[in-house]
Amino acid sequence: MGGRVARVARGWLVLGVAAGASVLLPAAPAAAHNSLTGSDPKNGARVATAPKRIELRFLASPAPATTKITITGPDNVPAAGGAPTFAANRVSVPFTPGAAGLYIVAYRIGSADGHPVSGEIRFTLTTGTAAAPPSATAAPTGAAPPSATAAPTTAPTNSAASPTPAADGLDDDGGTGWLWATGAAVALVALGAGLLLRRRSARG
Repeated sequence: MGGRVARVARGWLVLGVAAGASVLLPAAPAAAHNSLTGSDPKNGARVATAPKRIELRFLASPAPATTKITITGPDNVPAAGGAPTFAANRVSVPFTPGAAGLYIVAYRIGSADGHPVSGEIRFTLTTGTAAAPPSATAAPTGAAPPSATAAPTTAPTNSAASPTPAADGLDDDGGTGWLWATGAAVALVALGAGLLLRRRSARG
C-alpha cells in the first residue's frame, strides 16, 4: 500500500515539473528580446510645438555600440540634430525640425540573445519652419542700358564755309573790275580825242 502511494506521488511530481518547464522555457527566449515600451512624442501623435529631443524607452537598457536611431522628415530630409544619449533604458536624440508634416523615428537595437530588434514611431508636426526667401541682391542677367549722357559720335563742323556767301563774293569782285575797266577805256578815248583836237588846232 505504501509503495503504491509513493509511486503515485512521484508521478504527480514529475507531471508538475514538466508543466512548470513548459511554462517557463518559452518565456526565457522572449525575455531575452528587447522591445520598445514608449516614446515622446507618442507614436501617431500630432504636435504643434516641435520637441527639442526625441526620447525612446525600451524594456531593457540598449547597448550604445549596437543602437542606431535615425529621424527623417518630409521629403526624407534628415532631422536628427546629433548623436543619441543613453540613460538606463532611455535613449534621447536631438531633434532639428523642418517643414510641417510626417516625421519617422526608426531604431535598431541589439538584444541579449544576439538578435537585433528594429521598429519605428511616427508623429506629425503641424507647424514647421518657413523656407528661406530668394536673395533680392542677385545681379541682373541683362546688359546695362546705354548711358543717356554719352558723347555724340560726330561733332558738328562749324568751319565749313557756306557756298552761297563765296559765290556772292566772287560776283562782287567781278562787277567792280568790270567797272574799273570801262572807266579806264572811256578815259583813254577822251584823252585821245583831246590830243587829236589839239593837233588840228595847231595846224590851222
